[in-house]
Amino acid sequence: MDKIGLVTITYNSENVISAFLNCVWQQTYNNFILYVIDNGSSDNTLKYLEKANQKRLKLIKNINNYGVAKANNQGINQAIEDKCSKVLIINNDVEFEEDLIKKLVEFQNEKRCSLVVPKMMYYSAPNQIWYAGSWFSRKRGFLPIHRGLTQLDISQFDQIQTVEYAPTCCLLINTKVFNDIGFMDESYFVYFDDTDFCYRILKDGRHKIYYYPFVNFYHKVGALTKSFDKTDNIRYRGDFFIKQNTTNHVYFLRKEGSFFAYLYIFWLFFRNNIRFIFSSRIKKNFHTWLLINNSYFKGLVK
Repeated sequence: MDKIGLVTITYNSENVISAFLNCVWQQTYNNFILYVIDNGSSDNTLKYLEKANQKRLKLIKNINNYGVAKANNQGINQAIEDKCSKVLIINNDVEFEEDLIKKLVEFQNEKRCSLVVPKMMYYSAPNQIWYAGSWFSRKRGFLPIHRGLTQLDISQFDQIQTVEYAPTCCLLINTKVFNDIGFMDESYFVYFDDTDFCYRILKDGRHKIYYYPFVNFYHKVGALTKSFDKTDNIRYRGDFFIKQNTTNHVYFLRKEGSFFAYLYIFWLFFRNNIRFIFSSRIKKNFHTWLLINNSYFKGLVK
C-alpha cells in the first residue's frame, strides 16, 4: 500500500481546521502522514492541532509567514524524507468524503499517471462547480481558466481526461514529478505558485495531470486569503490580492519567456489601468491605483 504524505498549510485557520481534520481522520485509506506547516498563526490554530493527539500528524511550526510555495516545499521535502511515494497537496479550507484518498490513489495506480485532481464544488453552494478541469489560455496571458465555474453541476463534466492546470487545493502527485520538474518556486508568496508548477509540467511533457470527477469535494473559496474587502456592502478586490496577483502575473510571464509573453507584459500595464477605471470590483482611489502600478513594476524586477 502506497504511503501518502498530505501537505497542508495553516495560517490563522481556526475557523476551518477542525472540519478539515475530521475529514482527514475519517479517511478509509489510512496509510498516510498529515504534514501541517503553520506559517506563524496568531489565533487558536495551533491549539486545535496540538489537541489532535494523532501519531499520523507532523506539525512544522514556522515563526514567520513564509508564504505558500515555501511552506509547501517544507512539507513535500519532509514527506519525501519519510519515504512517501505520493504527496497530496491540500488546502484546509475544504471538506471532502471519506474515500477521497482511496479513490485518488486507486485511480492514479490504475491509470499509471503522475498527477490526479478531483472536481471541486463551492462549499457555500454544493451544487455549483468551482473547478472541473482547466487549460492555459494564451490570449489571457497564459492564465488557466476553470471550466464550469459557478455552473450548476448536472454531470456535464463527469468525463475523466487530461488537463493542463490543477489548483493545489487538492492535487495528488507522484514524488517522481518533483525529481523531474523541481519544487514550487518560492518567489511566489501566494497565487501563481501552482500555475507556475503546472505550466512547467506541461512544458516538460513527461507527466500528465488527470481530472477525476467522481469525488465529493467542497472548497470554502476565499476563507483563508484576503481576496476581497467589503465596503458599504460592496465587495472590492483587497490590497493583498491586488499586490500578489499583479506582481506574480508579470513574474510568471517573464519566466514563460516567449516574445508573446513579453508583449503581454507590455499590454498588462494598460489593461491594469483600464480595469482600475472601469471595473466595479476595484476601489477608485489613489492608494489602489498606486498599488496596482507599483506591483506591476515590482514584477519586472522580481
